Amino acid sequence: MEILKVDNLTKIYGKDTTKVIALDNVSFSVEKGEFVAIVGASGSGKSTLLHLIGGVDRPTSGKVYIDGKDIYNFDDDKLAIFRRRQIGLIYQFYNLIPILNVEENITLPLALDNRKVDKEVLNDLLNLLGLQNRKNHLPSELSGGQQQRTSIGRALITNPALILADEPTGNLDSKASDEIVALLKKSNKELNQTIIMITHNMEIAKFADRIIKIEDGKIVPEVNW
Repeated sequence: MEILKVDNLTKIYGKDTTKVIALDNVSFSVEKGEFVAIVGASGSGKSTLLHLIGGVDRPTSGKVYIDGKDIYNFDDDKLAIFRRRQIGLIYQFYNLIPILNVEENITLPLALDNRKVDKEVLNDLLNLLGLQNRKNHLPSELSGGQQQRTSIGRALITNPALILADEPTGNLDSKASDEIVALLKKSNKELNQTIIMITHNMEIAKFADRIIKIEDGKIVPEVNW
């Protein structure tokens, strides 16, 4: 079942002599439960692509369909609600709220949506993340790997249509990086969670079911690399 369709997505910044084509007619689709890595050098357009898929920015042209819905048909308010409920975002630098503990950071998307926390779901998630004994700790009391696991929990708690991970291991040492990618793979297999991960590290990308490479705003055919 197709959960994501990207159709001729283009993003242009500036005009005339300052014109930059960040994405150039990019098209692909992702099946539900698939783990896809998008790789490319700095400035290749991979982060722009992730932001457009996540509804953080709007394209110059083209469409993004998530679970059959054209997300850019939504106005800004409806798009924000859709993003909060259907898209889980994982950032390189965690973006945790420093005054909230692990449990509060994980359940923040539910609180913002005025939804009750299912304690059984939360406990299962804390166990999956290996954070049960850290649930009352503040971010400052956690290692980098534990902070990133908390941000993964925050992305998973709403059972979104898509998890979008933007360089999730970029701020971690090799041991913690391996643990985070293994956790993403585990959530993909055990929870059937669809994951799209941006990375510049081909060794990390190999954990995914499929790799898409971006160069100069375009998808590079696999036969060329």
